[in-house]
Amino acid sequence: MNVLLDHFAEFRNGFIGTVSITAVSSVIALVLGIVIAGFRVSPVPPLRFFGTAWVTLLRNTPLTLLFLVFFFVVPEILFPGMSPFVLASLALGFYTSSFVCEAVRSGISTVPLGQAEAARSLGLTFSQTLRLIVLPQATRTVLPPLSSIFIALTKNSAIAGAFSVTELFGWQTLMSEQGYAILPIFCWVAVAYLVVTFAISGLFRLLERNMEVAR
Repeated sequence: MNVLLDHFAEFRNGFIGTVSITAVSSVIALVLGIVIAGFRVSPVPPLRFFGTAWVTLLRNTPLTLLFLVFFFVVPEILFPGMSPFVLASLALGFYTSSFVCEAVRSGISTVPLGQAEAARSLGLTFSQTLRLIVLPQATRTVLPPLSSIFIALTKNSAIAGAFSVTELFGWQTLMSEQGYAILPIFCWVAVAYLVVTFAISGLFRLLERNMEVAR
């Protein structure tokens, strides 16, 4: 207990850092994932090619390697001076977007083809059909896998601690270096991660209940 009480400020900052990077990268992943899923089912071949290349490249790239690229290559070529928090959020968000894309694409495939055909017969464009007809119906199917994806994102955020980002893994490293016993440190870190992941799981369960169809 002493390790937490004596360094509660650092633990609080690490917890807030983990929640922050999880929230920001989740928004990035969700927005990008939906856009890329739209590309993958688009009738325009270049967009389908781009979407397929995006998913194939990011899903098959180790997350640690992606962090290295964002921290040591991107600032040198594109955006010098970006904060470690922003770089970590982008790396984690881009990586997770490939998984969100596939979950959304699977949900889109569950919507009967006749729905899209009816929308086209009414004069709706592809983007309007996707936004107004297909995605709202696919949401119920997409929610359960998205819950697992964002829980995995929360755990993956621990990698950011190795790149000078304030989060729980960084607090664990600091306490270990100060000579505290490793077991209680890991117990408190595990409790903090459980709080975040249970909150995500509870949020998605609430969304599923609100969107379920009465039978």
